[in-house]
Amino acid sequence: MKRYLIGLVTAFIVTVTTGSFASAEDVALTSVGQSPDAMMVKVVLKSLSVKPDYDPLMKADDLSGHKVLIAVVGGSSKGLGAAGIDKDQEVARAEALLDKAKTDGVKVLVMHVGGPGRRGTLSDLFISAAVPYSDGLILVDGADQDGLFESLLGDKPVDPEVVPNVRGTKAPLEKILASWEIL
Repeated sequence: MKRYLIGLVTAFIVTVTTGSFASAEDVALTSVGQSPDAMMVKVVLKSLSVKPDYDPLMKADDLSGHKVLIAVVGGSSKGLGAAGIDKDQEVARAEALLDKAKTDGVKVLVMHVGGPGRRGTLSDLFISAAVPYSDGLILVDGADQDGLFESLLGDKPVDPEVVPNVRGTKAPLEKILASWEIL
């Protein structure tokens, strides 16, 4: 019995100390456009044992020591109003944050999980601000039906991962974060 308990405790310690998870120091998560989509991405990250530093209004000064910034784009006039900011202030915040990420060598993953239903003038403003900074891109099927994302990528060597819905983001998120040595 004593050997069994020692073995069980040892296995537990090994599992806890070598378990693969990413912490808030590794991954920052924010909304660009103040849609609720970033919260859905947070749930997917949790299923991957990633606990991001989540702040829908993250500022450049808040990006410290992170390895990855996940920017979930999608405009919400209701979300902007609740945050007490307008679209121009949100673009300025996002661009300052993304500039800081690039300056600090932080990888940027841009995600648009609202699909074609979350596209429009407001969302396109935020998409146009964020996508040029991307090192990775995950889109829900139909989101790029007009080619906006592809045109914003230009010559960047980024191949968008297209998924059927927000739940479908799990596998590409895992693949990208693993390739960036987060998982």
